[in-house]
Amino acid sequence: MIWILLVLLYGVLKGLREIAKKKAMTKNSVMEVLIAYTFLSFIFVLPELPKAGGLESKYYFFIAIKSFAVFLAWICSFRSLKKLPVSLYGILDLSRVLFATSFGVFLLGESLNAMQISGLLIVCAGLLLLKFRIPFGKRKTEETGEIDKESDEKSKTQTLYVILALISCLLNAVSGFLDKVLMKDISSSQLQFWYMFFMILYYALYMFASHTKVSLSVAKNQWIWILAVMFIIGDKALFIANGIPESRITIMTLIKQSGCLITILGGYFVFKEKNIAYKLFCASVVIAGILVSMIH
Repeated sequence: MIWILLVLLYGVLKGLREIAKKKAMTKNSVMEVLIAYTFLSFIFVLPELPKAGGLESKYYFFIAIKSFAVFLAWICSFRSLKKLPVSLYGILDLSRVLFATSFGVFLLGESLNAMQISGLLIVCAGLLLLKFRIPFGKRKTEETGEIDKESDEKSKTQTLYVILALISCLLNAVSGFLDKVLMKDISSSQLQFWYMFFMILYYALYMFASHTKVSLSVAKNQWIWILAVMFIIGDKALFIANGIPESRITIMTLIKQSGCLITILGGYFVFKEKNIAYKLFCASVVIAGILVSMIH
């Protein structure tokens, strides 16, 4: 079915985007990449302008809230991705399933059956398993048994960026929740254009308030261009898939997690990261939990 292929395309591009983000930030700062990436993405959606009009004022307000959630989410995710191994970040990103489910239960009134509860517990177990092999706490030196200060500082720093990654997942879940509400009454072209318009506005305000400058070198950073292209193609594929009557949200949620495997493998082949086998195991536990939760 075409909608499955479209969602799979989105998932693969999402995983590749995480790799491209990290590569882009080796040449420019976090905010330079974010601002240039957002600006280019907006340029690419300008052809949607003729189809973007005719919204009631309340929808502009809700799209502005969605965009602000994504604006903050991107700042958190880019900062954490710059410091964390991309393979670890990919697994942490799966936690957005937990947040999205929570919004569905508490805000949309959806109920969970026994299999869904079991699946969510397995997801939590997979995320917690990361801590046993990749510790975030204090370490002691073998010689003295005292706290290794350098290791302790690294652990505290890593913990901070793990928290930022989880905040990003929470904010992305807020955005996804608003997507579900908004797409009942507006078109994908309207949502995509105004969403990017407000993103540009927020970054412009950020640049003005923080006196952030963007060097011309961003134009030569090919990874930023690749990021913007993958972002627009991936989002458009997902919007089209959502518009196909036969598509199922539950199956789409699972297929989207294919990006995690791409990210972990990218960490190994592109960045030569360690503990890849264990990270793949943790990711498989999380994905197994998602599969279990979809059994009726």
